[in-house]
Amino acid sequence: MSLARRYGASAWDPFREFQEVSDRLNRLFSSGAAENQQALRSFDWAPAVNISETDKAYVVKADLPEVKKEDVKITQENGVLTIEGERRQSKREENEKFHRVESSYGRFARRFTIPEDAQEDRIEATFRDGSLNVGIPKAEVKQPKARQISVT
Repeated sequence: MSLARRYGASAWDPFREFQEVSDRLNRLFSSGAAENQQALRSFDWAPAVNISETDKAYVVKADLPEVKKEDVKITQENGVLTIEGERRQSKREENEKFHRVESSYGRFARRFTIPEDAQEDRIEATFRDGSLNVGIPKAEVKQPKARQISVT
């Protein structure tokens, strides 16, 4: 029987906490990229991100629940898109006690290499209902025109 079940849902479970720390360390060392390792050391959490592609653009979608628009900063420099910000913990009531807190709070950052066919000067972002969408338009590929070559 686990400690949480034995003493109720409000009991502290050191094994679960150890697993969470272990998972975070595994993510840190499995990334392989020095910049991602540095980002994990400097920031408190990393939001989930989905990256998709259409014929005309790349789309980066980040889940940022409880993050305010003014607490998000997006930059593009030297072919790298950086999304950073902070999720602040709401004020607690004086008589409020938590039984479990699984939400991460604090500073975050995610960095992505921008593809070579992207138009970096046309990147746009929208933020709505805790979801950040960054659109990165692709450069138009001009198809070579077919022409007849005369033989002399």
